[in-house]
Amino acid sequence: MPHELLYLNTDKCVIRPWKKGDEPSLVRHADNRNVWMGVRDTFPNPYTVSDANAWVNVATRALRNEVWAIDVSGFAVGGISLHPDEGVHRYNAEIGYWLGQEHWGQGIATEAVHALTRYAFEAQGLVRVYAAVFEWNQASIRVLEKCGYALEGTLRMSAFKAGRFVDQQMYAAVEAAPAQRT
Repeated sequence: MPHELLYLNTDKCVIRPWKKGDEPSLVRHADNRNVWMGVRDTFPNPYTVSDANAWVNVATRALRNEVWAIDVSGFAVGGISLHPDEGVHRYNAEIGYWLGQEHWGQGIATEAVHALTRYAFEAQGLVRVYAAVFEWNQASIRVLEKCGYALEGTLRMSAFKAGRFVDQQMYAAVEAAPAQRT
């Protein structure tokens, strides 16, 4: 990832670095079981002020070029990440995202995913961006499909969430005509 800080503007949101001062908005939007049901278990539930402080500290230091806030009207209302793979998978990255429930259904997540995917291809030279989505998360599946991601398959019983084993749907976007690389 580059060393400059990423800012991507869309009509509905800004993808920007996390910053000190985001903690109250982060707690407000992240402390929601419905949000937690769509993300990995490293995302706390309940989501406390202490969790927000710890996250902003890590996000502004160690992960600052992999994780960003989804900002609406100056407030962090969600998060989005791009985690590059290594070795033979070095032109791939996993995208992850979440959005506070009061902002669902407004096209914000779709714009954020579209903008970061375009950035991954154009600025990072990636060829494939993928996401594994819990089978029940139809809203996230719609976001990915609207952004040009295609279903590659079902990862059967590949996750354990909320006390049960669950299938995940593997979606990916692939650059249309990638140049050969070394």
